[in-house]
Amino acid sequence: MELDSIECISTVDGGANEDREFRNLHHGGGNIHSHHGHHPLSHQHPQFSASKPPNPIGGNVSPATNIVGTIAIAPATSVHELLECPVCTNSMYPPIHQCHNGHTLCSTCKTRVHNRCPTCRQELGDIRCLALEKVAESLELPCKYYPLGCPEIFPYYSKLKHETSCNFRPYNCPYAGSECSIVGDIPFLVSHLRDDHKVDMHTGCTFNHRYVKSNPREVENATWMLTVFHCFGQYFCLHFEAFQLGMAPVYMAFLRFMGDEADARNYSYSLEVGGNGRKLTWEGTPRSIRDSHRKVRDSHDGLIIQRNMALFFSGGDRKELKLRITGRIWKEQQNNNTDGGVFIPNLCS
Repeated sequence: MELDSIECISTVDGGANEDREFRNLHHGGGNIHSHHGHHPLSHQHPQFSASKPPNPIGGNVSPATNIVGTIAIAPATSVHELLECPVCTNSMYPPIHQCHNGHTLCSTCKTRVHNRCPTCRQELGDIRCLALEKVAESLELPCKYYPLGCPEIFPYYSKLKHETSCNFRPYNCPYAGSECSIVGDIPFLVSHLRDDHKVDMHTGCTFNHRYVKSNPREVENATWMLTVFHCFGQYFCLHFEAFQLGMAPVYMAFLRFMGDEADARNYSYSLEVGGNGRKLTWEGTPRSIRDSHRKVRDSHDGLIIQRNMALFFSGGDRKELKLRITGRIWKEQQNNNTDGGVFIPNLCS
């Protein structure tokens, strides 16, 4: 990717007469640990202690040890650990297998270990741990994201489904230029984008960028840029990139909201590009970073500029791409004085 051939001249809020020039030189994500601190949404819900989850067994359960079949079950935390597969560390669901010595593992991992117990190396055979399966059917467990603020408790078989869409689950890094595996809450990811990916950060809800590329005919993989904006107390990712659509390259700009989809719907944005007395405009709702960058791009949910039109906007010499993209972000507010529930935009000054 010829990232060095793209520069972005940005004008942020305040009406400065002189543009600030900067160049996005993106680097791949570092191998750092994900953040396990306080989640930005956790103030809305009671916190659980990370060291001691709530009682996962529904009903009135004595704190003393319970005996189910031949398995001695200590308090709730031990039950949860008992149902953890020693290979994949996920919760085990029937069929749960065990070796002759009583060591258990999930059915998925049974084939992975070639029918050998990972604990004692004895042959597994086809022994089911029926007692532990009955324990699983009777349990209610906290969401695995309870240290991040989720207060929900579910029957054992409903827990996994909830966790795939839990609002407290960590976010994936929204950086588009590499397969970054970092996850965390929003404050952590903002710092990660700034410090590790060297993404440019701006404050304000309007932007005025000029993208320059020396050879607009070459589009190998994706030439892209990412800028983060902070306004209304939230963070937004502005993406601009070139990619191959069919036989011809196109240029696309779109906005993603660093938060959940329900909160993203509270905001709108507009983009405009033009030149030589012509212009294209786009208006929409930012997509949540829960949707991957590729998913948003491939759905064409943004401002798309065909190459010939982009060159026309650039002045028509077809030797250099020069696109100026302007835009703004606003918050939709409901006017309580109208019966129809009309939304009026809240524009930042």
